[in-house]
Amino acid sequence: MGMPLELNTIIVTKNKETRLESSNFYKLRKDGYRLYPLDIPLEIRKTRETKPVAIAKICELTWKEGATEITYELIDLNTVN
Repeated sequence: MGMPLELNTIIVTKNKETRLESSNFYKLRKDGYRLYPLDIPLEIRKTRETKPVAIAKICELTWKEGATEITYELIDLNTVN
């Protein structure tokens, strides 16, 4: 029996990210098992169709209970909130 897995090269937040203690670190939980490259700059988008709003590096990825949780650090902001 296999495990469905999705490979992602951008971070799509859909405004569900959580800022961690007034820093440049954010946490995002996505349904399903997803694989992201670690420590490589990736675009952040609100939806797949929108323009990138920032660049971030994922520093932690966890698979648990049918979901993926990532912690990422903003390294370049393209827009003002």
